[in-house]
Amino acid sequence: MTTHLDDTARPAGPADAATWSGPETAPPAPPQEPDAPAPGPGEPKRPLAARIWRGRPEDPRWARPAFLGLLLATCVLYLYNLSASGYANSFYSAAVQAGSQSWKAFFFGSLDSANAITVDKPPAALWPMALSVKVFGLNSWAILVPEVLMGVGSVAVVHASVRRRFSPASGLIAGAVLALTPVAALMFRFNNPDAMLALLMAVACYLVVRALEDGRTKWLVWAGVAIGFAFLAKTLQAFLILPPLAIVYAVCAPVPLKKRFSQLALATAALVVSGGWWVAIVELWPASSRPYIGGSQNNSFLELTFGYNGLGRLNGEETGSVGGGGTGQWGETGWDRMFNSEIGAQISWLLPAALILLVAGLVATRKRQRTSVTRGAFLVWGGSLLITMVVFSFMAGIFHQYYTIALAPYLAAVIGMGTGILWEKRAEIWVSLTLAAASVAAAAWGYVLLNRTPDYLPWLKWLVLVGGLAGALGLVFAGRLPRRFALAAAAVGIVAALAGPTAYTLSTVNSAHTGSIPTAGPAGASMMGGGRGGPGGFGGGMPGQQGQQGQQGQQGRQNGGGFPGGTAQGQGQGQGQTAPGGQTNGDGGRMGGGGGGVGGLINGATVTDEARKLLDTDSDKYTWAGAAIGSQNAASYQLATGDPVMAIGGFNGTDPSPTLAQFKQYVADGKIHYFISSGSGGGAMGGGSDGTSTQITEWVEANFKKVTVGSATFYDLTQKATG
Repeated sequence: MTTHLDDTARPAGPADAATWSGPETAPPAPPQEPDAPAPGPGEPKRPLAARIWRGRPEDPRWARPAFLGLLLATCVLYLYNLSASGYANSFYSAAVQAGSQSWKAFFFGSLDSANAITVDKPPAALWPMALSVKVFGLNSWAILVPEVLMGVGSVAVVHASVRRRFSPASGLIAGAVLALTPVAALMFRFNNPDAMLALLMAVACYLVVRALEDGRTKWLVWAGVAIGFAFLAKTLQAFLILPPLAIVYAVCAPVPLKKRFSQLALATAALVVSGGWWVAIVELWPASSRPYIGGSQNNSFLELTFGYNGLGRLNGEETGSVGGGGTGQWGETGWDRMFNSEIGAQISWLLPAALILLVAGLVATRKRQRTSVTRGAFLVWGGSLLITMVVFSFMAGIFHQYYTIALAPYLAAVIGMGTGILWEKRAEIWVSLTLAAASVAAAAWGYVLLNRTPDYLPWLKWLVLVGGLAGALGLVFAGRLPRRFALAAAAVGIVAALAGPTAYTLSTVNSAHTGSIPTAGPAGASMMGGGRGGPGGFGGGMPGQQGQQGQQGQQGRQNGGGFPGGTAQGQGQGQGQTAPGGQTNGDGGRMGGGGGGVGGLINGATVTDEARKLLDTDSDKYTWAGAAIGSQNAASYQLATGDPVMAIGGFNGTDPSPTLAQFKQYVADGKIHYFISSGSGGGAMGGGSDGTSTQITEWVEANFKKVTVGSATFYDLTQKATG
């Protein structure tokens, strides 16, 4: 049954089950299926199992089973081969480990349980993983399964939002598009904060659309709560969609103007409280009794928020960053950034089609009343898509391919809504032509993206192109063909459109991903990238080869599109400490068991058994078993030993924490056992020759005994150098 109709509001209560048309004061009862009537006043309520399986009484019988099947398939897909990625990004995994050991580290998001320094983000995204590790122990599944569940939840939220206003098929299409977007399959199986951000942004959009239905304040307030909590996952990126959400509600909500603004004020207050309580505690907490705020230059979370993680990302002037915009370090900016060879394969497969469908949806609803929820839904999801695209396309600061997961829920919802509303109107010539144009755009762009990796399934690009064109030809006549033939043409077009991203998604879940900059798809799909398992990536070997294949350099960096300098950092193979899933922990031998210099910024170090035993010796006598330049290096040793390891200088090695004087005091107090050498004099990541990391390195090398374990170098801070 198709349930999409024109609308100005939705009735509360049971009538929420269907869309309706007509004045707000007299909504009709929801339509009922003849074979599944709703229980009357005197009839018993259906059993819970029947309601879960059957869904809403007015739904076709296939709708709820298909939705549950979509969620199950998404869960199985995302769980497949999950442990191959081991600790994934060891930077965040170390913080998860610390949070499972110390409630103070849990609250602040400390990298180590002794609370030397935090990660360079607020801690909300770490909390589910840390609780999981606290219950199930430190392993790959305990870290990554919460991310998978966020992915399944995101699919459910997008489906629910689209299904409420459109047909069951529209909701299924939207959910499937999200599940099969390559960057979504990557990040919902990875431990960066972006999975939680994507989920909460989808929830916020869903809640705003709910608020547009009946003007209830509670939905808008809960949307503010979702965005505020998203701020605690990835700071100001959560606020990108605030302008379209606020404007759409202010214009389209079915309540008087004065009430709309008061509701927006309440939602803003909810946002400030839900996101600001943690910030207030951190800023008011005495700095001497909390960890240093990683990523900041003056130990202030507010400075981190508005500097390194805020305006600096837009203008490229991130204080403490190893590289910025304006020099091509993070890829070329411009209107076509989401489509270029660095980004396109991650997210843009259906982006041309989505833009066509967004315009068509707005045209189709142009004559409806101001309070049309259908048009409001297009404006909410489409506005979020457009503003995020624009910011990502022109931001000059640090930008990684995986950031584009933020676009995936918006894009999926627009695809589902657009196909739903146009399918109902397919008898109109302009509508059938628009559906055909969307099919052609998806097929043609899919061909282009697949042609960028000509050795990967070379036959697929032709299948996509021919199938998409065939489906488009049928859609041109969709309004005149018998329903079954029109459905067949639509099915061919949808399969062709999803074939490319599905193939890249399957390649993604079949590969290991480690390090700080993972990318989706097969090898060579992203010129800027790294982080993909297998030869040439930042990760370990392909499934079945983990722990054997070392790093072969940083693929694609030679083009200057990724790490500052544009050069591959290190070559070589080696055996290291094995992480969960059997892959090497960190670089797989790239640094021979030592610290990282520049390379340690992306991945950490391989920790050999000998190095682990050295750090474990008498570790319970020290606050920190060791100290290393850069968070990734420190994280590798901490994950291998389970003991706190101090990250000098934070993620980039450029944070002024600890100062040389503080470090000397720690050593004098017997709190640190070993200093782990980066093998680069400390300058590569230490902010130059006079940086704090460099000063500490030079002081240690001049005053303490050098201990060599294989190719790794340590300094015993309890023994002075002789001679």
